[in-house]
Amino acid sequence: MSLIASREITSREPGTRGQWWRFAVLVIVTLVVLVPVFATLLLSLRPSGASGLLTFDNFRNVFANTDVRIWLANSLGVTLATVLVSVIVAAPAGYVLSRGRSKAVSGLSLLLFVIQSLPVITAIIPLFVLFARLGLTDNLIGLVIVYVASTMSVATWMMAAYFDSIPHALEEAAWVDGCSVFGSFAKIVLRNSLPGILSTAIFAFLLAWNDYLVALVFLRSSSIFTLPIGMQTFFQQNAVDWGSVMAVSVVMLLPPAVVFAVLNKYFSVGGIGGSLAGR
Repeated sequence: MSLIASREITSREPGTRGQWWRFAVLVIVTLVVLVPVFATLLLSLRPSGASGLLTFDNFRNVFANTDVRIWLANSLGVTLATVLVSVIVAAPAGYVLSRGRSKAVSGLSLLLFVIQSLPVITAIIPLFVLFARLGLTDNLIGLVIVYVASTMSVATWMMAAYFDSIPHALEEAAWVDGCSVFGSFAKIVLRNSLPGILSTAIFAFLLAWNDYLVALVFLRSSSIFTLPIGMQTFFQQNAVDWGSVMAVSVVMLLPPAVVFAVLNKYFSVGGIGGSLAGR
């Protein structure tokens, strides 16, 4: 028995060794990618002098003496509004794409595919001209409208892809029990689609939070700058004060990092096919 066991262990060693090599490569690549992040964090905590202990003076300075708080509030407001509207609209639209089988639904699906393949830059100038006539330039509401329109096609596809993984039998069982189509969508489909909803919300969050080009075109007043535009303006005025510039950079890095850290456990790549077990 010991000879057989030793042969089994020997046969498993190459595979285990390969897994360790892959893990080591992933660790090295991750560390290389995170070097700029660590450098930014370290520079933001360095005092103004050439030496000294790490300090939060740079953060106190930018929050007390600059418009960073205003820019942060603007970015958070625009981003949260974009996420909320995108999910509310994309969820029922994705359900129609997932469950519909008519030519109109197929045409809508093709249209969304074409729209999402177009770069945003091609629509910025026409949108700016249109929004100028409507009084929506230099306005955060206009910016939210552009962000929602930019995310809608991909968000709808993401929701439809996750709804496809939810078995029809769950809805049919709800219909037999007297539930309406909307009721089954709200009580069965949405309730079991939290990973898909969160993935869509994360996509909308990152698009709105990281955008620079659209905000640069549509915003002119410093009081309504979002954080990317405010950060670029701050860098131009304080190019030699690297501690303060890096502190603003860390402020911009934190919200996405917190969102991923908090919501990571809810992500799932699969559906709920196991819900039918035992039925």
